[in-house]
Amino acid sequence: MQETQREPVPRVDTGELDTARAFLTFQRHCILKKTEGLTDEQLRRPLVASGTSILGLVQHLAGAERYWFAHTLAGGEDPGDDALSMTVPRDRPADEVVGDYRAAIADSDRAIEAAARPEAPTAVPIDGAPKSLRWVVAHMTAETARHAGHADILREQIDGTTGR
Repeated sequence: MQETQREPVPRVDTGELDTARAFLTFQRHCILKKTEGLTDEQLRRPLVASGTSILGLVQHLAGAERYWFAHTLAGGEDPGDDALSMTVPRDRPADEVVGDYRAAIADSDRAIEAAARPEAPTAVPIDGAPKSLRWVVAHMTAETARHAGHADILREQIDGTTGR
């Protein structure tokens, strides 16, 4: 099957933080791309036994962005466990969920800019000690990539669209 959404991975190699951010940005874009052209019903459709939907993944990742960058890195308010839920209320419009993810990304990028250095410590300890911005970006890239893979499979089941 031909991959209809395939894009090359980033070629950025100008420094540690630039490279790490390029790969995080790429994974975020992969998630958003999986939402394009789908109806509200398609975005909400669970196609696996766990009940996971593309829209649920987007909502979860918005909460994860806020938890790791706004809260853990920058010391802002903890968004709470509900923010990480993959269950999207029926009365929450899909475009609001996607817009919220875009807003969370923008907020995260500002937190990364403010931290500025890969070795900048988190404001909130992880397992009893601060980690670095480097660690948070790596963790969030892995989390986003994992869910981008889930979204790939769900999108293929919905309409046959494939590719990263």
